[in-house]
Order: sequence, then structure tokens, then C-alpha cells
Amino acid sequence: MTTHKSIVLAIELAESQRDQAWARLQKTRQADVQAQAQMRQLTDYLQEKEQRWLHDGAQTTVSAELLHHHYQFVGRLTQAIELQQRALLDSQQRVELAEQDLLACEVRLASFRQLLVSRRQVQAQQRLRREQKQMDEFAQQQVQRQQRWHQEQPV
Repeated sequence: MTTHKSIVLAIELAESQRDQAWARLQKTRQADVQAQAQMRQLTDYLQEKEQRWLHDGAQTTVSAELLHHHYQFVGRLTQAIELQQRALLDSQQRVELAEQDLLACEVRLASFRQLLVSRRQVQAQQRLRREQKQMDEFAQQQVQRQQRWHQEQPV
């Protein structure tokens, strides 16, 4: 039974580690969703500014200074998008690592559970063999008693 207690304790620990891995995965997924939302905001904002620039620029004459400021702004916005792309890739990698960690925890937990099942099966088989042996010994003793009794009986 002590081996079962240690396996049950290992299962409880593995369940706790699995729950922690699940929580980490949820946090990394949430951060990834936020990173994706921020990327959409940046790209949408860039598209909006480009559309507005094309629309407003076509209707009016634009000074060289205003054109220069526009390209600087678009350049900075493009840099921000590139930084966000790297952050998004990092976020996706963290999600993948968290998924792998959760999977490893699940596999470990399943192996402990399977070990407990097999140990219990072995223990049950041993108990059945002991019971069968006891019944066989009892039956043999009964047969021997009956044989002695028949031998002691006068004919």
C-alpha cells in the first residue's frame, strides 16, 4: 500500500504541475491575443493614414515639408509595426512552449495514473492467487480428512 501512497502523491503533484502549466498557457494565449490586437490596430491605423493621405493629397497641393513629415510619420509607424511583428512572433513562441509544457505535464500525469492502475492490477492478481492457494490448501486438507476418516472406518 505504501507504493500506492507514493504514486497517489506523485499523481497529486503532477496534477498540480499540470494545472500550473494550464494557467501559464492561458496567460500566454491572452498575451498573444493582445499582441495580435495591437498589431491589427497599428496596421489599420497605417492603412487609414495612407488612405486619408491619398484622398486629401489628391485634392490639395502638398508642401515638401508636409510630405517630409508624412513620410517620417509613416516610417515611424512602419518601425512600430516591425517591432510589433517581432513581439508577436515571440508571443507565439511562448504559446507553443507553454503548449509543449502542458502536453509534457499531461503525459507525465497519464503515465503515473497508468502506473497506479497496473500496480493495483498486480496487487489484485496477487490477492486472487493467495486466496486461490488458501482455497486449494483448504480443499486438500478436507480431502485428506475425508480419506483418513474413510480409512479409520471399519469395513
